[in-house]
Amino acid sequence: MKQISKDVFYVGVNDRSKDLFEGQFPVPNGVAYNSYLIKDEKVAVLDSVDVGFTMQWLENIAEVLGETAPDYLIVSHMEPDHSASIGEFVKRYPTAAIVGNAKTFVMLSEYFSRDFTENAVIVAEGDNLSLGAHNLKFIFAPMVHWPEVMTEYDETDKTLYSADAFGKFGALDFDEPWEDEARRYYFGIVGKYGLQVTNYFKKLESLTIKRICPLHGPVLEGETDTYFGLYKKWAAYEPEAVGVTIAYTSVYGNTKKAVEILCDGLKKEGTPHKVYDLARCDHSQCVADAFKYDKLVLATTTYNGDVFPPMRAFLEELAERNFKNRKVAVIENGSWAPNAARAILKYTEGCKQLEFLPAVTIRAAVTAENIKAIKSLAKDLSV
Repeated sequence: MKQISKDVFYVGVNDRSKDLFEGQFPVPNGVAYNSYLIKDEKVAVLDSVDVGFTMQWLENIAEVLGETAPDYLIVSHMEPDHSASIGEFVKRYPTAAIVGNAKTFVMLSEYFSRDFTENAVIVAEGDNLSLGAHNLKFIFAPMVHWPEVMTEYDETDKTLYSADAFGKFGALDFDEPWEDEARRYYFGIVGKYGLQVTNYFKKLESLTIKRICPLHGPVLEGETDTYFGLYKKWAAYEPEAVGVTIAYTSVYGNTKKAVEILCDGLKKEGTPHKVYDLARCDHSQCVADAFKYDKLVLATTTYNGDVFPPMRAFLEELAERNFKNRKVAVIENGSWAPNAARAILKYTEGCKQLEFLPAVTIRAAVTAENIKAIKSLAKDLSV
């Protein structure tokens, strides 16, 4: 439990045992499941936590309230890492009203096989809930990143309870920059829904927001314009920085050698770059950097007339997240029938505003001619 302001308390939990978030994203520093409590004339708890931490969450609430029962549990998002403890909350606090929208209660009945409408407060876009000094306005955020998502704006504290927006990986006791893990979180989980994020932000334009309380990661205070600025870039699929992300696969080391030559060239040009071996790396890190920088290099072997499987998976991840607005270079390798460059075009045909540079083709080992072409490519990527 931590006090955020005079009336607002953090009652969430840290999960340091989870290795994969949503069964696919490595979280070496764990993850936080955030829940907040506003103690006013009426008491509201905002969101629940993962089922493995139910008792700790309830103890955190009791530490703030003692024997007092909350008046409301507000359900912003029904994904189980935020809703799985609702059943136990209702058992402990049977008089508390559950606040959600119409879609929330459909999902509640599906997850818990019971009807929660008897003690329900069903809200619509723009509705208000007065707790006394604090007044919460409900601002819906459909498909950021589920259809039932809603957020709450506290007009008194100028605080936005933002659901999964502005979230990041990492338990709260790890001191690390917000941007990197927030970027990886955004493009891994929310990245497909840039248009919906942009539409949601339009609803916030008239609000003064001094604090952001997401459902994962730290409470964000101070210069909130910085966080909004990054999110708006991400939602618009705009590059965040000048630089090159290099994603490669190599079977016998020849394509890797080509990548090393390219990196040497970029280093000489003073061009920032990140390199990922797709057969060994965390793809979510590579996806995040592909969206961070304005240029992408795809270096891969031809495999069964296509691209090497880890590259294919990576390309599908990019396309699924609407990868666009980037300059792309391809280095293909194929001993008798190089076809990777053509296959890459197939996998990215749905991606918009991609400028492809002429491909470099290697036939087995890197030749002097290849080295010349790769050094020239390094210069082109450094413009």
